[in-house]
Amino acid sequence: MAHRRRTAEWTPEDPSFWQSTGRRVATRNLWIAVPALLVAFVVWQVWSITATNLKDVGFGFSQSQLFWLTAVSGITGGTAHILYTFIGPMIGQRRFTAVSTVVLIVPLLWLGFAVQNPDTPYGTMIAIAALCGIGGANFSSSLANIGFFYPKREKGNATGVNGGLGNLGVSVVQLLTPILITSSVLAIGAGQKKANGSEIYLQNAAFVWVPVLIVLAAVAWFGQNDLKVAAAPFSQQKIIFRRKHNWLMTWLYVGTFGSFIGFAAGLPLLIKNNFEAQGYHATTYAWIGPFIGAFMRWAGGWLSDKMGGARVTMLSFVGMAASLVVVIFALPHSGDQGSFWAFFIGFLAAFAFSGLGNGSTFRQIPVIFRDQHMREAAGRGPEAQGAALKQSEMEAGAVTGFSSAIAAYGFFFIPAMFAAMAVPHALWLFIGFYATCLVVCWWFYARKGAEAPS
Repeated sequence: MAHRRRTAEWTPEDPSFWQSTGRRVATRNLWIAVPALLVAFVVWQVWSITATNLKDVGFGFSQSQLFWLTAVSGITGGTAHILYTFIGPMIGQRRFTAVSTVVLIVPLLWLGFAVQNPDTPYGTMIAIAALCGIGGANFSSSLANIGFFYPKREKGNATGVNGGLGNLGVSVVQLLTPILITSSVLAIGAGQKKANGSEIYLQNAAFVWVPVLIVLAAVAWFGQNDLKVAAAPFSQQKIIFRRKHNWLMTWLYVGTFGSFIGFAAGLPLLIKNNFEAQGYHATTYAWIGPFIGAFMRWAGGWLSDKMGGARVTMLSFVGMAASLVVVIFALPHSGDQGSFWAFFIGFLAAFAFSGLGNGSTFRQIPVIFRDQHMREAAGRGPEAQGAALKQSEMEAGAVTGFSSAIAAYGFFFIPAMFAAMAVPHALWLFIGFYATCLVVCWWFYARKGAEAPS
């Protein structure tokens, strides 16, 4: 029977252990991790909708400043991702999940008070947005941790469920925020008047999640496990920086998850700036793309378990490139109003294909490192093979966290590029990047005779 706090032995590849103990414990840890990750994503993405409402209630920020408010969370999210990747295994994921969840209360409280005063300085808003970005860092530690619990044949599905349902936090915040901010029943503090005379309560978007975070932190503390096999000091984890496939898979994951999170951050303002005058509102449509992408992440993991991750990853990049071509030609240009529905359907397809790639790349990582280490240990006896398997699990977990950390900067770079240059130019750059990802994936992982088929 595995102890709820510290589990010394964990052998999911052993069928008898998996059936008697492993599956039950792994399932419990997974379903505690999912809501905690979902709400962490809510905190990370809360600015994607909050920013679209600030000018309406008297904040005198420019469109460029609003894009930067959305983007700055990506800087801290990506940076904290890197730290969280290595800290989690050092102190134990159960404790780390609980602590990293409860600290998110601080930026939410600050945000809730700041949005009630339109004279709040822009610098203060930037600081709050930066702290909200810490919520995105929970992703790297959560995904790396859950991977340790499952056998190879189920890793893709498990990380797909965790990542996919966790990513739903993006849709949840974009869907619920417009509802929450119109509810006087939930309000703590005064409402804000819009130009049309209606009243909204922007603080609700922050305050409502505070008690939820407290409950989730407590559930993680008392319900999850610290796996001894997952414990590793940084001195052991840093070996991934010498692994070629760490950098190659990070490149690919920047293309998939970086696109997903960056598009989610930038789409509300793209709709507002290009199509609101035609009667299309970001609050009505923006949540649908991340919702599709989140569920397709699970589909990508499941499909990769069946047909191989590299093939699904290649499909993802081809699909995203084709989708963005549709988006480019649907945007308003040269006095033409563009086509909202072509634009929106193109983005929905881009989200769907990015979700597929999110699931498939995370399935590739443990397969690549397991196969590599097991090949090196072949013929050296059971003890060497056991050590190789443990080393591969540790490295795969670290690479999973590190790649997601770097990809999280997409939250910053994509809105920042939309703020700094014409949107079509930015989208063509993304398509060119996808072409490089396609070549990398085919050469190293998908072609016949590839170095690390996955």
